[in-house]
Amino acid sequence: MPFQRLAAALIWIATLASAGPMAAADIFVIGGKPDDPFWSIVRRGVEDAQLVVDAQLGSVTWLGLEDYDRLGADAAALIREAISRHADGIVAPDWDPGSMDPAFEEAAAAGIPLVIYNAGGIAAAKRLGALTYVGSDNFASGREAGLYFGEQGFVEVVCVNTLPGLANIADMCGGLEAGLADAGGRGMTLVLPEGSFGVQDVVSDAIKAHLLENPGVSGILAIGNQDVVAARDAVARAGKAGRVKVGGINLDETTMDNIRSGTQLFAIDQQGYLQGFFAVTILNAHVNFGLTVPRREILTGPGMVDLGNIDIVQRGIRRGAR
Repeated sequence: MPFQRLAAALIWIATLASAGPMAAADIFVIGGKPDDPFWSIVRRGVEDAQLVVDAQLGSVTWLGLEDYDRLGADAAALIREAISRHADGIVAPDWDPGSMDPAFEEAAAAGIPLVIYNAGGIAAAKRLGALTYVGSDNFASGREAGLYFGEQGFVEVVCVNTLPGLANIADMCGGLEAGLADAGGRGMTLVLPEGSFGVQDVVSDAIKAHLLENPGVSGILAIGNQDVVAARDAVARAGKAGRVKVGGINLDETTMDNIRSGTQLFAIDQQGYLQGFFAVTILNAHVNFGLTVPRREILTGPGMVDLGNIDIVQRGIRRGAR
């Protein structure tokens, strides 16, 4: 269904639902940087869910990080900002439990319902008393990547962690190692300094050095669209084009071009649009109607994208939803 028809349908449903008195929901959503390709997709899902919230006279406020240098502390500050602005509900990832859980606990103590999305998993939802978790299983995403590499004959693969300290990325790299071990190979993790995510020169130099120091490595898993570009550049600079292959997390048009050309083996899709859309929709329905979901985990991934299913995936990318 085209977005325009979907929007019209949602507004019509919302109009029916709002025929009687209701307490409108003011929902705050914590997300990533504005120039992060993945988070622009999440935000589109949030904005489409906002059509219903607006029709019910509520509001959705997006609070995005400016950078990832102090990610956990800055995200915790955004949660506290939402509390101070009298949020009726908060949607946020639990990227860094050590820094962020105290802020989540303050929200819960203030009686503000929570939905954890994108990072933290069911464990965070249970620990923090959230309504649900909406997102991918990050360990499973990494494991699927490891199995894929292994089944394609790659014996040694490195997961490049450019966001050290984040539990979801550590889980992803741990999953890669487990999946590759199951397939008879060996996975390893290259941890880069904080603040390196998306900084192409820094990431490319580190991967190039790792490839030269570890000549047995034949596969790389990069954790974001921008890091895939850096990984491909590092492979070429190390003189290993055609011998070392790259897999990635998340999708965009460049990813599709890479897969079609053979310079990228696959991408693991966590369907960020659904993360934003479901999280806001569930929280709004809870605040307005007391509705709850029967399961405290709604998984949006992992989904493997390669040459076998690239055409159908491309349609979602062109519409900004994948």
